[in-house]
Amino acid sequence: MKPVGRTAAALLMTALLVGGCAPGGGSGTGTPPPGGASTSAVPAAAATITIKDFDYGEPVTVGPGAVVAVINMDSAPHTVTAEKDKVFDVDVGGSGATGTFTAPTEPGTYPYFCVYHPNMKGTLTVK
Repeated sequence: MKPVGRTAAALLMTALLVGGCAPGGGSGTGTPPPGGASTSAVPAAAATITIKDFDYGEPVTVGPGAVVAVINMDSAPHTVTAEKDKVFDVDVGGSGATGTFTAPTEPGTYPYFCVYHPNMKGTLTVK
């Protein structure tokens, strides 16, 4: 495996492992552990958009200001770009590359698309 491929694979595995390690086996809620101290310096993603076969998958719902992770399983690069005012915009290279963005703080529905492939469309709901 090429060095870049190993790095991408390692990042993907880390993202998947961290995302599945919340107490009780579910996804994290963003609630700090008892005592109020956070166990990590980097906020955990509230949701993950997995791009595969030029598709964003199911719509995602998060809380205001939540961190959203993006994993691109395609070989082509993609973006997750909000249609209105680019309130979020992340460019994610191909072959397992990852990125994050912060969801808007205003509740609502935010359609997004890929700048490179405008036929790709998805929806982020902030509640």
